[in-house]
Amino acid sequence: MAGKIYVGIGGWTFEPWRGVFYPDDLSQKRELEYASRKLSSIEINGTYYSSFKPTSWAKWHDETPDGFVFAVKASRFCTNRRVLAEAGESVQRFFAQGIVELKDRLGPVNWQFMGTKKFDPEDFEAFLKLLPKEVGKLPVRHALEVRHDSFKDKRFYDLARKYNAAIVFAHDEDFPEIDEPTADFTYARLMGSQEKVKTGYKPAELDQWAKRAKGWAKKGDAFVYFISGAKVRNPAAAQALMEKV
Repeated sequence: MAGKIYVGIGGWTFEPWRGVFYPDDLSQKRELEYASRKLSSIEINGTYYSSFKPTSWAKWHDETPDGFVFAVKASRFCTNRRVLAEAGESVQRFFAQGIVELKDRLGPVNWQFMGTKKFDPEDFEAFLKLLPKEVGKLPVRHALEVRHDSFKDKRFYDLARKYNAAIVFAHDEDFPEIDEPTADFTYARLMGSQEKVKTGYKPAELDQWAKRAKGWAKKGDAFVYFISGAKVRNPAAAQALMEKV
């Protein structure tokens, strides 16, 4: 394989995981330390809603082991706007909050757009031009999570490819499923786990995701996250997939 396969979940604080994923006697302040040793990546979701101090980013780095990588969901103030070309100040503010403190733990940044946001080629390219290739000498990889069918457009794929931005592969019945190789890495969010299945997905389904992840990894690093669905089962799903890849 040309790249590594990183498998994880969204966030690490979720009360129903206690006694299911986290041991009952584990203190809450050690949840990230524990999760980062059972998974190879975590998508930080809280950054979509608010900013954090540099000390928080540094703490997340220090609590996780070498080789572990975070994906970071970008601020909604950057993406939830009518004119994306006007997001420059918000993009700068997002990166200035202390993200460099993740150091080698910094993985892709996920730019998630609302389901009502339609594809506008000119405005979208203006937005892509605002995204930095590096921050504090750290390389930054960008993933685009679009949720409107108008993005099923070759012009969008070509734009993403031009700026080496991955189009998030979202496996969910409510969102368009786009599997286009537009960057030197792949970013997938799997949102169909089932609570009645202990591992979230049935063994045959996990086999298929493992096969797909290995295919993505032939083109570069592959980041696969189990998000939403039956959230209580997502850590088990991630661990089961890790065993298969």
